[in-house]
Amino acid sequence: MTTLRLSSSLLALCCSLSLLASRLVAEEFRTFTNSAGKTLQAKLVKKTDSDATIRLENGQEFTIPVNTLSPDDQAYIRDWNPAMADATALGEDKGVTAEKFNEIIGHPLFAEISLWDSDPAKVAERLQWPRESETSYAESYRLYPPSEFLFLGARPYSAALYGEDEKVTGISLVFANKGDSFGARGAGEEHFIKGKPVPGGIEGFRMIMENDAEIITTALTELLGEGDSQRFGDGETRTRAMRWDWNGHAFLLSHVEDEYVGLTIQTTEFADKRGRTSRIPESIIRERARNGIERRPNGDVVLSNLPMVDQGPKGYCAPATVERCMRYLGIPADMYLLAMVGETQLGGGTSTSLLLQNIGQDIKRKGRKFDSWRDELSMRTLRRYIDDGIPVMWGMFSTEEFNDIANERTKERKEILANEGDFAAFAAKVRQESESNTLPPDQTRSHIVIIIGYNEETNEIAFSDSWGERFTERWITIPEAHQISQDYFYVIDL
Repeated sequence: MTTLRLSSSLLALCCSLSLLASRLVAEEFRTFTNSAGKTLQAKLVKKTDSDATIRLENGQEFTIPVNTLSPDDQAYIRDWNPAMADATALGEDKGVTAEKFNEIIGHPLFAEISLWDSDPAKVAERLQWPRESETSYAESYRLYPPSEFLFLGARPYSAALYGEDEKVTGISLVFANKGDSFGARGAGEEHFIKGKPVPGGIEGFRMIMENDAEIITTALTELLGEGDSQRFGDGETRTRAMRWDWNGHAFLLSHVEDEYVGLTIQTTEFADKRGRTSRIPESIIRERARNGIERRPNGDVVLSNLPMVDQGPKGYCAPATVERCMRYLGIPADMYLLAMVGETQLGGGTSTSLLLQNIGQDIKRKGRKFDSWRDELSMRTLRRYIDDGIPVMWGMFSTEEFNDIANERTKERKEILANEGDFAAFAAKVRQESESNTLPPDQTRSHIVIIIGYNEETNEIAFSDSWGERFTERWITIPEAHQISQDYFYVIDL
C-alpha cells in the first residue's frame, strides 16, 4: 500500500478551494416555494430556528417564517451553514482597486467589502449623506448636494442610498434633469461648458444633459473599459442604459432625451435581469403591513412602518408620496423617475393622476393594485384601509393656517402623551376647537400627503408629509380637514 502525504501548504490550498467551492454553491440564487406553490428567486443570508432571511436579486431582503415554505426548502434552510455567507472582500478587478475607484468617484464609496454586504448606516456615514428614513425593514439616506459637489466629475442634484435588513440594496444619483435644470443657466462655472456659454431654455438644458452624460461615460470608460448598452427597468420607467461592472457592482448610466441623466449602482445579478424585479409574495407584504399597525393606549391607530422620502427643495410632493407607498408595498421606486412619468411640463408640475395612470400597469405587474376616488373625507373609509395596514394618499391644500394648527396640535399631543397627562381633557378641547376653526382653502397651495392613522375619540386623522422625518406624523381633526380637502384620494393596495 502506498501512503500519499500532502504538504501542509498544499493541504491548506485544497481546503481553501473546497471552502470556496462550498461558498459559491451556498451563495447561489435558488427557487424558494411557499405552501401556496408560489415561487421566488433568492439566496439565503440568515436563519433562526423559526425564520429565514432571503435576499432577492435586486438586493432587497425579507424575513419569512420557515414553516411557510416547502419541505425541500425547509430542509435546505435546516442544513445551511451560515459560515458560508461571510461578507465578500473587495479585491482588484479589471486592474482597479477600491482606493482607485474612490479617487475617480471623488468620495469614499467603497471600503474593504462589497456594498451589498455593507451596513447602509456606515456607508452613509463615510459619504456624509444624512438619514432620510428608517423603518423596521428598510432605511434610506439622501443628499441634495451643493453646486460644487461632484460625483465622477458631474454634479448630481440628488444622491440616495437604500438599504434593507442592514445591507445596502442600491444607490441612485440624478444629474441634469428637467425638474432641476430646465430654464436655468446654473451657477458659477455652470454658466459655461467647454468655454461656451450655456443658453437658456431647452437648448441649454440639452447641452447640460449631454455634458453630464459625456463626463460620466468618460470617467467610467477610462477606469473600466467600454460599457455595454442594455435595457433596464420595468414599464414606464424602463430606459436604455450603458453598463459597467466592477466587483459585483453594476453601474448603469441612463440618458433619457429631454428628461434626465441618472446613474444607479445595483448588484450585477439585478442588472443581468435588466432591472426586472421579482414579484414579492403578497403574504410577506401583508404581514409587514399588519405588523406595522401601532395601537396606542390613548386610541391612536397609526401605521408606523411607512418609509420617508424627502422631496427636498422642489415641488415633487406627488412622486415622493407615491414612491413612499410603492416601497411600503414592496415595489422599488425612485422619486425622480416617477416625476418624469407624471410631469406635465418642463421645469415641474407633476400630476398625481397622470403619474398613477402611467405606472398603473407596472403596479399591477408587481401583484398590487391602485384605486382612486373623489368624495368627502370619511372616517369610516379611512379606518377600513388603515386597519388593513394600507396608507391613503390625500389631495389637499396645505395652507399656512392649516399647518399652524397641525403643528401646534401635534406638539401639544406629544407633550401630553410623553408626560402621561389628561388625554381625555385634551380630546374634549380638540373637539371644541375643531368646531370654531376656519380654514379657507387656497388653490395655490395644492399638495398631497399620506393619511397614516386615526383616533375616533378625538375625531382626528394622522397624516405624513414628504418633507423629512420631522413631518412623519402630524394630526388634524376631520372637520378641519374637510375645509382644506380637495376630496381626491389614491390607494396602492394589495
